[in-house]
Amino acid sequence: MALFWASTVGKKLVMAVTGLLMAGFLVTHMTANLLAYLGPDEINAYSRFLHTTPEVLWPARLVLLASVVLHAVSAYQLSRTSARARSEDYAVHRLQVATIASRTIRWFSVLLALFIVIHLLHFTSGTLLPGFLEGNPYANIVTGFQTQRGMAVFYLAMMVVVGLHVYHGAWSSIRTLGLSRPKAHPLVRPIATIVAIALWLGFSAVPVGVLTGAIRPAGDTTYTAHAR
Repeated sequence: MALFWASTVGKKLVMAVTGLLMAGFLVTHMTANLLAYLGPDEINAYSRFLHTTPEVLWPARLVLLASVVLHAVSAYQLSRTSARARSEDYAVHRLQVATIASRTIRWFSVLLALFIVIHLLHFTSGTLLPGFLEGNPYANIVTGFQTQRGMAVFYLAMMVVVGLHVYHGAWSSIRTLGLSRPKAHPLVRPIATIVAIALWLGFSAVPVGVLTGAIRPAGDTTYTAHAR
């Protein structure tokens, strides 16, 4: 195991697997968020199910946390290895198979790390959300995006970053795992494009829905929630 982790190939495989695991989480998270369009009962019931089923919630959280840590550490170490292998920069850069997503992946990764912290403080702990209601994601979503318009704009901007990161990451993971054949036109990445656009639209739909009134405040949507 130590030799596997020490190798460049090992780190790339770890990045690929953890990247796909996180993409799967994003699809699940996006789908759950869209339940807000069905009203408070649906999304609150989903939240209640998770928090009353620790045998589902905690393994998922631990796998996700491990994936994030391993993905970030692998990316950093690969970046350092690449920098040491090339002590002097190229005199001329010729970007052959490069996209905006691939050229900005490192900076976007830092932004995503910051966003994850803010998102947890906003909708999980409620630290950044005055009027936060434990166990009531519907009310928190409406309150958060209605009363904090700047936060809604920040979320929408970060969803672009998420889409670009997933676009590059999904394609890289599939290629690293040998699940795609070499192409004559490597910039044509239909699977990565579909997944990235779907996630961008799906996540953006919730703050947009609140801002446009498609997702409106409900009456009394509270319920007795179990402790997290």
